Amino acid sequence: MATPKFKTSKSRAASRKAANMRLRKPTLTKCENCGNMILPHNICPVCGFYDGKEAISMEDK
Repeated sequence: MATPKFKTSKSRAASRKAANMRLRKPTLTKCENCGNMILPHNICPVCGFYDGKEAISMEDK
C-alpha cells in the first residue's frame, strides 16, 4: 500500500476540504401532468402524479 512521503500541511488539507463546501441550488424538473416544478424522482405534491401515472389520489387531501 502506498504511503505519503511527506506530511500534508494544514492549509493544503483545509483547501481540499473547502473546495466542496458550498450551497447548491436543487435540481428541479417540470411535472409532466401539471407543469409544477418538482424535485426529480418524486411525486408531484400538486397533482399526485409520478412518471405519467397517478401515484396518490389528491381528492383525499
